[in-house]
Amino acid sequence: MKIATWNVNSIKVRAEQVKKWLLRAEPDVLCLQELKTTADQFPFGLFEEIGYTAAISAQKTYNGVAILARGQIGDVEEGLSHLPEKHPLNEQKRLLCGTVNGVRVISAYMPNGEATGSEKYPYKLEFFREFRNLLDRRRSPAEKLVVCGDFNVATEDIDLYNPSERAGEILCSGPERAALENIKNFGLADCFRIHNKEAGRYTWWDYQGGMFWKGLGMRLDLILATKPLAESCVACDADLSPRKWPRPSDHTVVWADFKLS
Repeated sequence: MKIATWNVNSIKVRAEQVKKWLLRAEPDVLCLQELKTTADQFPFGLFEEIGYTAAISAQKTYNGVAILARGQIGDVEEGLSHLPEKHPLNEQKRLLCGTVNGVRVISAYMPNGEATGSEKYPYKLEFFREFRNLLDRRRSPAEKLVVCGDFNVATEDIDLYNPSERAGEILCSGPERAALENIKNFGLADCFRIHNKEAGRYTWWDYQGGMFWKGLGMRLDLILATKPLAESCVACDADLSPRKWPRPSDHTVVWADFKLS
């Protein structure tokens, strides 16, 4: 089972790129983040034409997540479903859960936080805490569960090109890394790091200054899997080719192959 994730930074702009990648890579599941559109504007038909169904959680202009799958997507849940629907942390469309071929899939777009001194920073940390609470209350580390998405945290110094310059800054601060580690301690393995130990492997590059072509980026996009899935992960990598296409997202695709019994 091939599962992938991609922050597309506007599905309106990159729907054809998503279709192109689906046709080429043929994943069973593709999680999308930053749709930046409403449900009535989402190109369901474009993906149905090539055999993919879609479940989405969307809002105008900002955020938005989706799961595309070859086959049915069952038991769909939006947001931090252990909290009330009107809870402030559920105002932004950042989480979507569904079941595909017996695997529970979560597409996640975690808050950026803006800056460590901003009011958005504690919001980010609270969102991470409640995501862990969601896992504790609704999921089990013994089930086949995969969490895919843009976590907006560089897990380790090897996940960014300039760690000494960014020490303590947003995306790299100690509390953010601890919050992500707390989520992983639920029983989630970083599939990319199972197969790739080296530094200099990134999934996001700033548009400014030709950062992609200079190889100066961060690894912010993750595929995290519980033990029953992680043990069956035979490959995981970043596909850099979409970042080379015209008008690319600032993120690229991360994919993982699972040899399921």
